[in-house]
Amino acid sequence: MTHFVGGNQLKLLRNGAEYFPALEAAIESAQHEIHLQSYIFAVDATGIQIGNLLKKAALRGVMVNVLLDGFGSKDLPQSFVKELQLANVQVMFYRPKISPWTLKKNRLRRLHHKMIVIDRKIGFIGGINIIDDFDVPNRIPNNVPPRIDYAVRIEGNLVPTIALNVDKLWRHTSWAHLRALDTDNTTLPKNKLIRIDKLKHSNHGTKAALVLRDNMLHRRDIEQAYLTAIAQAQSEIIIANAYFVPGRRFRQALLDAAKRGVNVKLLLQGRMEYFLMFATHAFYSDFLKNGIEIYEYRKSFMHSKVAVIDQHWATVGSSNIDPFSLFLAREANLLIKNTEFATELRTDVLASIQAGAHQISPQEWSRGTFAKRFSSWLAYGLVRWFLGLIGHSNEQ
Repeated sequence: MTHFVGGNQLKLLRNGAEYFPALEAAIESAQHEIHLQSYIFAVDATGIQIGNLLKKAALRGVMVNVLLDGFGSKDLPQSFVKELQLANVQVMFYRPKISPWTLKKNRLRRLHHKMIVIDRKIGFIGGINIIDDFDVPNRIPNNVPPRIDYAVRIEGNLVPTIALNVDKLWRHTSWAHLRALDTDNTTLPKNKLIRIDKLKHSNHGTKAALVLRDNMLHRRDIEQAYLTAIAQAQSEIIIANAYFVPGRRFRQALLDAAKRGVNVKLLLQGRMEYFLMFATHAFYSDFLKNGIEIYEYRKSFMHSKVAVIDQHWATVGSSNIDPFSLFLAREANLLIKNTEFATELRTDVLASIQAGAHQISPQEWSRGTFAKRFSSWLAYGLVRWFLGLIGHSNEQ
């Protein structure tokens, strides 16, 4: 059961234009420790700027731990990593062994979440990697807007829980790398840790919950959080998700909501990054026939993983609604129960729909070419085959 904690102050951050200045300010103010965990860390202008700030923090005595995914950050130059390490930044890679010739399940279990904790007082959770907004797949003209993505800056009573989880994963990865743990370099001195953790906030702040997905005790937590909220929806469900290939239970939950009169809107990626994304189209006919509205964002690249239900429940995080996020990767979503926050996120998603999305009508889809529909079912069949290969064939 999801445990919501009150007494939090949240700030919705749209795209890197709002996220990175907030992150940079927090890094510059750090006094004790910084934990940064991300799928991608790119050496572009944004990555270099964040890297420089991490080095400065480490050189002034702040403990800095950076954990990156071995596949997502496989192109990170060793020279850049070495520069960080020489400045006393500790860098590790989650599952660094990657191979294009293996489909072993453990090689496919990636660190996909984006969580940062500073001094156990400030946290960042969302879908934004350490990468420039304009560094997108199949690069588009410079006059096209940057990718759409979201993150949340959080202070308050939930931050110690976030800190506990990033520290736990750092230790677990250290053990996996057979590193000898140095207590002084992996946690705060006891007196400082107690003083920081005793900072409590009023329970009258925003209620929020951290929901993780891993391959141990939290295999279905994010999916179940969605399903519970969808089942309780009374008027409106808005989901903006870049990689949308929902399983049977998720699809049925949306269809049931639509049939009981809930207005369901899906904002999906209109620019195909790779062939398997066509699997999303396999569900269009059934969704459209039952009154679910489908919008494809085509103005730029959409990387969002957010939802708003009944203008009160919201989620922002790293989890896509596809087999890779729901059944394989480590993910982290923030759940929020707050009308003001949910309304702000809803307004922003609807603005994106208005400014850059194309609504797919039932008539348009039914008139679509046979080749397009065939491609969607072929892609979906490949997803099913892949899940069967790794032992998740009953999920779809």
